[in-house]
Amino acid sequence: MLSAWRAFFRFLVERDRTMRDDPTVGLKAPKSSKRLPSVLTPDEAVRLVTIEGEGELAMRDRALFELAYSSGLRLAELAGLDVDGVDVAHGEVRVLGKGAKERIVPVGAPARVAIGAWLATRVPFAAAGERALFVGSHGRRLSPRSIERRLAMWAVRQGIAQHVHPHMLRHSFASHVLQSSGDLRAVQEMLGHASIASTQVYTHLDFQALAKVYDAAHPRARRKRAK
Repeated sequence: MLSAWRAFFRFLVERDRTMRDDPTVGLKAPKSSKRLPSVLTPDEAVRLVTIEGEGELAMRDRALFELAYSSGLRLAELAGLDVDGVDVAHGEVRVLGKGAKERIVPVGAPARVAIGAWLATRVPFAAAGERALFVGSHGRRLSPRSIERRLAMWAVRQGIAQHVHPHMLRHSFASHVLQSSGDLRAVQEMLGHASIASTQVYTHLDFQALAKVYDAAHPRARRKRAK
C-alpha cells in the first residue's frame, strides 16, 4: 500500500506544478514480523525417521530421513550426495553446500546403521555406474521432488499431524542440537551458514520452548493463567 502511495504522489509532483511536497518522503514502512521455522518435537522426529520395513524403498527412506535429521542437510545436498560422500566408519558426511562450499558434518549412530543397511541393499538396486547414494526405483539418482513426496507420505503413515517437508528436518536438527548444547557457533558450522545471523533464528525457537516450560511450571505463571 505504501509503495502505491509513493508512486501516486511521485506522479502528482511530476505532473502538477502547484504541488511542491511529497508527503510520503521519509515515510518508513512498518517492519513485518519474521516467521519462525516450523520444527518437530524430538519425539515426533524420532517417530518419523523410525521406519519399519524390510523392503528396499523402506530401507532407503529410513537411511535418507535419518541422515537428514542427524546431520541437518539441505534437500539439494541430500539429493546430490554420492556414495563416496559418506564415511560410515568415521561417522562423517561430506556435502557441497551453497556457493559450492564443502563442509563435513557428523553423522549419528542410528543414521550410520541405517545407511549401512541401505548400502548393502543398494548394490543390486542401483543402475550400473550410478554414483548417487540415494536412488529411485529405476536405479537412478533420487530427485528432490521424490524426496519431498516420500517424506510427506511417511509423515502421514507415522501419525505426524502437520505437513512435513525436508527443510523441517533441518530446522528440527538445528533446534534440538541448540537446545541440548547451547553452542550456536557449532550449529552454524554444521548447517553451513555463512552468517551467524542466519543461525540465530533457532535461539528464538529455543526461547519459545523455555517459555512453554515456564508457563507450565512457574507458580506465578500458573496463577496468572488461571485468572
